[in-house]
Amino acid sequence: MEPPTDLEEVIESEIKEWHFHIYFHQRNADEHHAAFQLRDAVLRLRYNGAFVAVPLFRVNTEPVGPHPVGSYEIWVPAESFGSVFSYLCLNRGNLSILVHLLTQEQRKDHEIRNAWIGPSFPLDLTTLPLKSEEIPLQYSSLKLGYSSTTPDLTLDERRVLGANIEQILKGEKEAARAPIDH
Repeated sequence: MEPPTDLEEVIESEIKEWHFHIYFHQRNADEHHAAFQLRDAVLRLRYNGAFVAVPLFRVNTEPVGPHPVGSYEIWVPAESFGSVFSYLCLNRGNLSILVHLLTQEQRKDHEIRNAWIGPSFPLDLTTLPLKSEEIPLQYSSLKLGYSSTTPDLTLDERRVLGANIEQILKGEKEAARAPIDH
């Protein structure tokens, strides 16, 4: 299957909310401690305005759902994804982190639409529904992610931006050129 290139289709399918699941072996005191230190650091940084990231209050000290070891979840809106991803890549230590998007297809999100920071773990996907009725909105009071009230760039504004970037990159020998559609 060819990846979509229709601008409107691509924009409409953009993912607005993500989960980061921080894994730790529940009987490994060092990993347990490191996971809680990382959680506290994320909370401090959120408080100080570095990014928006919402760790769930609950920490699973045993396997829960598809997760085979202790874990906790951090919800992140698209607006902060890059900042949180960068921070966790640089500061995870030896912990593994499952990153997945949030759509109506939870099983696919965990199974094939995921990424790992660090070594991966096998998941028990039988605990997840194939499809839910609605996109799982979280923390809509923040008005971020799927609940955002900030207007997106129009299609025309995006086209102008893209054309400007192409023009600027003409002077960069190493930059690939976009194929021109007629």
